[in-house]
Amino acid sequence: MALKALIEKRGKLVADARAALDEITKNTDESRAAELEKRHDDIMTDFDKTEALIKRTKALAEAEKRHADEDEEQRAKNRPITPGAEGRGQDGGDDLEYREVFHRFITRGGDVNELSAEERAVLKAGVQSAKEFRAQSTGTNTAGGFTVPTELANQIIKSMAAWGPMYDEDITTTMTTASGNPIKIPTVDDTAVTAEPHTEGEALTDDGGKDVTFGQKSLDAYVYDTEFVRWSMELGQDSIFNFEQLLGELLGERLGRISNRELTIGAGTTNPHGIVTASSLGKTTAAAAAITSDEIIDLIHSVNPAYRQSPKVRFMFNDLTLAAIRKLKDSEGRYIWSGGDIQNGVPGTLLGYRYSINQAMAGVATGQRSMIFGDFGKYFVRKVGSPIIGVLRERFWPDLGMAGLIRFDGELGDTAAVKHLIQA
Repeated sequence: MALKALIEKRGKLVADARAALDEITKNTDESRAAELEKRHDDIMTDFDKTEALIKRTKALAEAEKRHADEDEEQRAKNRPITPGAEGRGQDGGDDLEYREVFHRFITRGGDVNELSAEERAVLKAGVQSAKEFRAQSTGTNTAGGFTVPTELANQIIKSMAAWGPMYDEDITTTMTTASGNPIKIPTVDDTAVTAEPHTEGEALTDDGGKDVTFGQKSLDAYVYDTEFVRWSMELGQDSIFNFEQLLGELLGERLGRISNRELTIGAGTTNPHGIVTASSLGKTTAAAAAITSDEIIDLIHSVNPAYRQSPKVRFMFNDLTLAAIRKLKDSEGRYIWSGGDIQNGVPGTLLGYRYSINQAMAGVATGQRSMIFGDFGKYFVRKVGSPIIGVLRERFWPDLGMAGLIRFDGELGDTAAVKHLIQA
């Protein structure tokens, strides 16, 4: 289905879903109401599939364009050079890329003897990259293996960002450092302190009662690894898959899952202090397994208005919680959830505020923190460099293995800035 048709279908589904719920009134019998609610849920399921298909269609179009551009570039490289004409390739002065040589190295069973002298030189130069990961030594090629190309490192970072919102620099405040030494962050909450009326001629009070109280938070560097992903020499030679892209997605998703989970619900003792764990109480629901629109409004107003002006203010909850919110109306019968406009890049909102879906959060259940709201810019994510990835061949010879490491930490600098809604 064409992209335009999908976008039109998405808009119709939203209208149909709202129409189904609008039919439910105080006079609607239970069986009819249940039928309409099921219809609404079925339509929203189709909505989610259509929205995902729109994103995939756009991604496919971009991938096809990149593939066409790469094919044209490769054809240009392979064209013979004719007298008086311009050409590309070895005779044109082009250098071999490390990524191309690394791919040949893998598909030829990890045997450097299968490479030309020039290719071996390129591969050897890449081994000395700062992103190398070898446990045995740092001086010889035979001690550990060859590093993964930069393109794959970028693929891993992209997969991590797509997996969970807490690793997204646009949502939180991110600090990237070269080393893992602890970083101390001073904190202060002076929102409850005010000035006092002054009487002419009287001395100012100086009893220390309104001194500023400072605190301190620490950002450390916790390490997580993906474990090794191993594949056989035969698979590397025979597979039709692009192993660089496949492993980039696998390792990126592993690192993305652990980083998003820890930055969301980490206890803050031997791991990061997750934003849900660190948040303060904003509202307790009346029901153990339900949320009302009034309770969401109370959660918003439990956060000081100064924080609600931040460009990074938002809600966060999991997808099942969003499914429940989609059915809620305000006191005037208007839906509090807006689907946005994917065609024009307008995101969905809840009561005028943006939201993020985070599957590491708990759902609507007894005693669970099912929703948080506030200024996410007050949550600091500390990243130590980029993910470290590497390939080993001697250890698994004749097979190969790849693994990744990541170091990070997270802490909420001001607990008044982000508050949670907890089920009864």
